[in-house]
Amino acid sequence: MNVRGRVRRIGWVAALALCTALYLMLHLKVHAVQSDVIRAERQIVRLEQEKLLLETEYETRANLLQLTAWNQVDFGYTAPTAAQFVESQRQLASFGTPRAPGAPEPISVAHAGTGETPRFPRLVSPLTGKPVSEALLEPVRQQLSARASAGGPMRISLGAMIESAGR
Repeated sequence: MNVRGRVRRIGWVAALALCTALYLMLHLKVHAVQSDVIRAERQIVRLEQEKLLLETEYETRANLLQLTAWNQVDFGYTAPTAAQFVESQRQLASFGTPRAPGAPEPISVAHAGTGETPRFPRLVSPLTGKPVSEALLEPVRQQLSARASAGGPMRISLGAMIESAGR
């Protein structure tokens, strides 16, 4: 090979090295710009969320001001004071009224689990006003006795009531 061929080869190698270096610099610049774009997009999303939060807070405060104005003009509500709260069950019970004469005893729903069947109050038909026949209540009492002795939950089956009504 002559000198001219070597110079040409060295020129091509130098041109290839220069192009590779320029490509590397361009690639780094594109990557830096892409990072800046991603950072800007994240900041835009964060600012939009902050704007939405501030708009919501502004609307809420405007609604509170409107509600306050309505309350002062129309309703006259005030915040509860400490004197309005009940301190104990005894104080709560003092607000009740005594039972009227002839009122039925309160229904007790607790079960002691002693195995005995609870007493039923006299059931009165809402249509006729007459007491319900004891024969209708007997299947229910039997079922309750069986459940109480088994220690299971006390539940009245509607089927027992319907079966005994058909007799």
